[in-house]
Amino acid sequence: MAIDFKEIAGAFMVLFAILDIAGSIPIIIDLQHKTGKIPALKVSMIAWILLAIIYFIGDGILALFGVSVESFAVAGSIVILAIGFEMIFDITIFKYDNGPANLTTFVPLVFPLIVGAGSFTTMLSLKAEYAAVNIMIALALNMVVVFIVLRYINKIEKVLGPGLIYVFRKFFGIILLAIAVKLFTTNLGYLIG
Repeated sequence: MAIDFKEIAGAFMVLFAILDIAGSIPIIIDLQHKTGKIPALKVSMIAWILLAIIYFIGDGILALFGVSVESFAVAGSIVILAIGFEMIFDITIFKYDNGPANLTTFVPLVFPLIVGAGSFTTMLSLKAEYAAVNIMIALALNMVVVFIVLRYINKIEKVLGPGLIYVFRKFFGIILLAIAVKLFTTNLGYLIG
């Protein structure tokens, strides 16, 4: 279980693509406008802890509740679908003022955007390819990237400008709907079949 930089790089790239924090920038900006400043460190730490727990005992947690990874993916796809609808149709589905103070960003930011069906299954599948220490280092590096994006979201918003953010919001709303449909249909097929 030695540290292997090639494994770290491989696991980092897989997680970076799945977590897609860059693609979530329009959602993060929108969420910040609705809920106020996003606690970057808290969100990053919660996401890191949840993904580490998923890596080590995710199969067992789902089995404990009698839930398959496919069922989890279908549930996550419904939440992602709702976020996509919000972005495309400029409607509000999530009520951010009903939760405890400073935790309103947990849904949908931590779950399902960062810790969702894709990252859940990815964390479990990485076990087959890489050593645990390398996966945990790659995960930590990804959480640093998540923290930087969340921490500097105001500067990112200023650089992009309102017009580009609006276009990105609509574009990524459609992408989210497509991801939700793919997650739903693929995993529903496993559940029914």
